[in-house]
Amino acid sequence: MLGGIHGKILHVDLTTGQTRVEEPPETMYRLLVGGRALVAYLLLRDLAPNTDALSPDNLLIFAPGILQGTNLPGAGRHGVGGKSPLTGALASSEAGGWWGHEFKRSGFDALVIRGRAAAPCYIHIQDGNVTLRPAAHLWGLPTWPAQQRIQAELQDPRVRIAQIGPAGENGVLYSSVMHDINRAAGRNGLGALMGSKNLKAVAVRGTLKVPVVERAPVNNVAKWLGANYKTLAAWATNPGRGTQDSLAWWANVGALPTNNFGTPVFADAAALSGERNYEMFHKERDTCQSCPITCKQVFENASDNPYQKLNPEYGGPEYEAMAALGSNCGITDNLAVAKANELCNANGLDAISTGASIGFAMECFEHGIITERETGQPFRWGDAGLLVQAVELIAARRGFGAVLGTGVLRMSKRFGPESAAFALTVKGQELPMHEPRLKHALGVGYAVAPVGADHMMNMHDTDFAYEGEGLKRVNSAITGRSIGALRTSDLGEDKLQVFHHELNWMHFQDCAVNCHFYPYSYAHLAEALSGVTGSHYGIADVLAVGARAQTLARLFNLREGFTADDDRLPRRVMRAFKSGPLQGVEISEESFNWARRRYYELLDWDGESGVPAGSCLANLQLPELGLQL
Repeated sequence: MLGGIHGKILHVDLTTGQTRVEEPPETMYRLLVGGRALVAYLLLRDLAPNTDALSPDNLLIFAPGILQGTNLPGAGRHGVGGKSPLTGALASSEAGGWWGHEFKRSGFDALVIRGRAAAPCYIHIQDGNVTLRPAAHLWGLPTWPAQQRIQAELQDPRVRIAQIGPAGENGVLYSSVMHDINRAAGRNGLGALMGSKNLKAVAVRGTLKVPVVERAPVNNVAKWLGANYKTLAAWATNPGRGTQDSLAWWANVGALPTNNFGTPVFADAAALSGERNYEMFHKERDTCQSCPITCKQVFENASDNPYQKLNPEYGGPEYEAMAALGSNCGITDNLAVAKANELCNANGLDAISTGASIGFAMECFEHGIITERETGQPFRWGDAGLLVQAVELIAARRGFGAVLGTGVLRMSKRFGPESAAFALTVKGQELPMHEPRLKHALGVGYAVAPVGADHMMNMHDTDFAYEGEGLKRVNSAITGRSIGALRTSDLGEDKLQVFHHELNWMHFQDCAVNCHFYPYSYAHLAEALSGVTGSHYGIADVLAVGARAQTLARLFNLREGFTADDDRLPRRVMRAFKSGPLQGVEISEESFNWARRRYYELLDWDGESGVPAGSCLANLQLPELGLQL
């Protein structure tokens, strides 16, 4: 039997209360590995076309990969997916922590949930045993108190919990599924999907071993990581402020999103910097299962005022939250931004879409498109008190928060065409906090990502602007020539070759499921996967898994009515600023259209429509999965 799997997918129907165990063929595991590819496959196979995302028929899928449960450093992540309530496209998001490892050790490879419970419930899974338990007493609780109660009920402080907060219960369209309180499967509105099923949580505990066919290759990769991570992942280990350290750098080069991507420079970046947060709030560092890097910061600030107090149970903000809730809204109060992030974790909200929605409303207010009549109070840039209050209103869907909780695209349609120019979404999902005017290929990646704008299933041009590990990784898969350092604003053939390989790599890592911040090469995870499974994977094989994930996601989105016309980047972030470090730098329509077409061609999709060719399906062995393609 293939290693790294139990050969069992657990299906739970909340309408009937029944469970069943599917035993798929090994071909499925070998070709898909897990994560995003498995999510897209199961949706294509089991979800009827055009299903309402908030209907009981939608599927909520928890999908670890083959590497979870093996103790490989970096494999402390797992995928969550379904059809997105926010976009109507594929929903696929990843979270770190310990849940994925614990779930794999409970005896299953994935969990598929359908139906809707008659009353709030949660699922308890332990070593192959599955029970449904009432959760009416948990409904309405923030994530930390809910976790405490579940662990007390189950008399097990080590049980790992995936749950929604009040935002998911109330159907906020960008609500998250939270894991271990402060790890979010944050994008695409998966919390709203979970809440629509009256499902508060999935609690897991496992002591079963995940079979590893050959341990030596896995150990080799782990030993290499142990010897090199302090150098190759220095951004996380020294001085230890993790992703927050990048905020000051992006501000310095004019790439810190400010006032809804409308202002070229954020002058007060030092107020939000990782250095300042570290000095003021840092308590300790946290990590994920089998990870030595400990990049996650834990913040604490003691105060009798609940709005001045930071609870360390909720961790601390990453770069995306500091930018989305901070500079993107013109906020310079780092305590208010950290508190807003805490409230996102407590209530189960995606911090990126929350900040983007508030920033969009602020710009609409600035232009007189909405007034206090709609909002109930002034919605002005830089109002720190408003920021914190708005997060609470969104989670409760109270007052104007009910409008904010629908996301930018729906708000723009509600407010009128005057707001369209600064409604920054792709396929209905708000842009992350990375500037396409600096990173041109990343902008193309926003446009073509199957879930809407996303910075993780993407490449960052700045990583390939010098002769470093990124280019070494890509050149290992290219024969006959070597690609050198590339300008961040370049969209030529070499850049698209890098883009093609790196997107396949990033999607593969979301199937495996592995942390993107690890300095592994393509060969490292090919070696680890070979050892775990006992089946040979080379560099081309792991990249093919990524291409398979992208193609299955494309087939799902095409089925749901999306076309190449939806692979667009908002015009605002293509136009050049008139001042600042990025003055005069733009993404032209001509270069964008060429790059998108070339991306399609490199995946063997039709260059105009983005429809996968028959040869693509055959080369990726997709007919072997038994789908009606």
